[in-house]
Amino acid sequence: MSNIDDRELALREEYEQDFSLYARDCLVIRTKGAALQPLFMNRAQRYLHDRLERQLREKGRVRALVLKGRQVGISTYIGARFYRKVSHNKGLNAFIVAHLEAASDNLFKMAKRYHDNCPELFRPETGKANAKEMNFSRLDSGYKVATAGSAEIGRSETIQCFHGSEVAFWPNADAHSAGIQQAIANAPGTEDIRESTANGLGNAFYREWQAAERGDSQFEAIFIPWYWHEEYATTLHDAELPEDWAVSEEWLEYQQLYELTEEQLIWAWVKNRELATASGGQIDEPCWKFKQEYPANAAEAFQTSGEASFIVPRLVLAARKRKDIPAYGPIILGVDPARGGGDKTGLVDRQGRVMGANVCELVDYDNLMHLAGYIKKVAVRIGAAKVVVDTTNMQGLTDRLAETLGADMVEGVNFGAGAYDREAFANRRIEMWHDMMRWFWDETGVWVPDRDDLQTDICAPVIGKGATHNRSNGQLILEAKDHIIERLGHSPDLGDAAALTFGIDMADAVQQQVGNEIYNM
Repeated sequence: MSNIDDRELALREEYEQDFSLYARDCLVIRTKGAALQPLFMNRAQRYLHDRLERQLREKGRVRALVLKGRQVGISTYIGARFYRKVSHNKGLNAFIVAHLEAASDNLFKMAKRYHDNCPELFRPETGKANAKEMNFSRLDSGYKVATAGSAEIGRSETIQCFHGSEVAFWPNADAHSAGIQQAIANAPGTEDIRESTANGLGNAFYREWQAAERGDSQFEAIFIPWYWHEEYATTLHDAELPEDWAVSEEWLEYQQLYELTEEQLIWAWVKNRELATASGGQIDEPCWKFKQEYPANAAEAFQTSGEASFIVPRLVLAARKRKDIPAYGPIILGVDPARGGGDKTGLVDRQGRVMGANVCELVDYDNLMHLAGYIKKVAVRIGAAKVVVDTTNMQGLTDRLAETLGADMVEGVNFGAGAYDREAFANRRIEMWHDMMRWFWDETGVWVPDRDDLQTDICAPVIGKGATHNRSNGQLILEAKDHIIERLGHSPDLGDAAALTFGIDMADAVQQQVGNEIYNM
């Protein structure tokens, strides 16, 4: 400390408090036009920085899973974050793994560019250095990159700061993940940040994201939409558009949902045209490939070609973005109990055209009595007129709730039981899901919480996977829950709980609401 003058000490303290200031003054990036310029942090980078710093303050370490659109600057930010850490602290090792050799080289060149252009006052002395590794001898810290491929990668390392780049595209991803987690010190201040664009369903990144989003992981799920990047905008003058080009209703709705500028809308249309042409998608609306590469929300990122949800995702998305939808009528609480195998109990309420305003959550209770007690507390707290419970293999829970809340307040529904309309529906489950689908088509507008996990579950059943008319008798059936779990990696617990709010006669609910009010008086 005696070798640091007052000016340097003041700057170090200022940079410690304001990372964006440090990035601007000390770090240099190469633009897409090959020019060198200071790192001015964009909106996506600032948002990620704030999320990581908050987690570091609250938990003492960082474990983050970042889902993003293509090239919004996340790798640039993480590289800058880790360069600062290893160049300002003793004994820190940063390890970066990318999906391709070229990507690994680019990430290392970026870190080397940070170092070479850093002001001498804040640039540490280097020791051993090569095309994959840079060490700071006096600090005993360093920066190293590798390429995903070998199942043994990372196992021999001792890592304090880890950056996994485009992890959805890693070969041997499960083995890498297990090995790297063992190499990262379980100590305060350590950081494990993994980022990627989506790459369909069923891979390790998808499973890790689902676990993080549902609270079953040490990682925090962080989503970065494409439209936060300032460069994704094109003027009408610069865009190469057909002479008869006109914005379709689907694109206008998309623009309104995300409050896009005209320049952002034009950019999205042009990019979608490129991807739709290559993948056989639609041009007049955002195609599946565009949504995967440039997602506007996490729920739409994980898609594959040819799959269409039973409940149209854009309707759910529109419900998420609506405001000032009035709630009216009795409150119905839907409960989809856990049955093991990774399931959780889903609780969702609905009051007329408003769903999930009072409760929309997953809970994990192994004890049936404890679960019944929790559901009772929720029902009383929100003033539920009816509690609708799936009784499939869970009749004991329904009986306990009927005992504690009153038989008139609890409705048991067996998903596999015969539908009221047996000519149209194979069972009660599809009948309730069909009613929920019609609810989302309500022209007067409906509202649901602005949550990706809820949309993911509601849009989980897909057409062509069982949600189709049976050719033999014309009944509508829904994709089996076991099939959804196999395809997505989790049960649509919130979706089933939401569907259960359509499982009763509303007239009965109104009568029960009146009875509850008289009882409370």
